[in-house]
Amino acid sequence: MKDEAKTITLDDLAVGDRYLSREYPLDTAQIKNFARDFDPQPFHLDEAAAARSFFGGLAASGWHTAAMTMRLMVESVPFADGLIGAGVEISWPRPTRPGDVLHVESTIVDITPSKSRPDRGIVTLKTDTFNQNGDPVQKLVSKLLVFRRGAG
Repeated sequence: MKDEAKTITLDDLAVGDRYLSREYPLDTAQIKNFARDFDPQPFHLDEAAAARSFFGGLAASGWHTAAMTMRLMVESVPFADGLIGAGVEISWPRPTRPGDVLHVESTIVDITPSKSRPDRGIVTLKTDTFNQNGDPVQKLVSKLLVFRRGAG
């Protein structure tokens, strides 16, 4: 697991490097506030409607889970020039619920230096978001633009 200051460049990375985040607690008010602003569906806003839904209870929006994941990634993946996205694949294997305590585990699975722009490359980062029971609530594979030392 890496724990450096935010100074890591493409030159410093290796496939298999791993980054762990802090824990992030989630409550009902957070779920409803996010849903009210960005994903106002009954199963994110109303306990009774949520109980009758596919989810069988109040569930956070997948986009809320993605936003929390992003926050934890920004804090724990110390790329010098930030996390610059070039594409993602995302899935939500189970709902995120009130009372969940989330954390993310990110692992570099591929590094592809650019042939046309030698100052940069694309890093593929697999990030899993887990609840307090170790159950995955989100799976994310990101393509990130990462610069070489002195290039960004």
